[in-house]
Amino acid sequence: MSYNKIVVPEAKAALEQFKMEAASEVGVNLKQGYNGELTSKQAGSIGGQMVKKMIEKYENDIKSSK
Repeated sequence: MSYNKIVVPEAKAALEQFKMEAASEVGVNLKQGYNGELTSKQAGSIGGQMVKKMIEKYENDIKSSK
């Protein structure tokens, strides 16, 4: 059972671009397609950067809506 199901399939390209940007920001060389050679630390830093950016966007959206 896959837990990484994209809820909005049309967003797949945007999510891939977001992942590539996050990888670049943390200094991980990510390529298109399979990246099985990444260490857990590298993969975790990409995911952590993505979450950090999503939280920042949410906080900024809340500020601007008040």
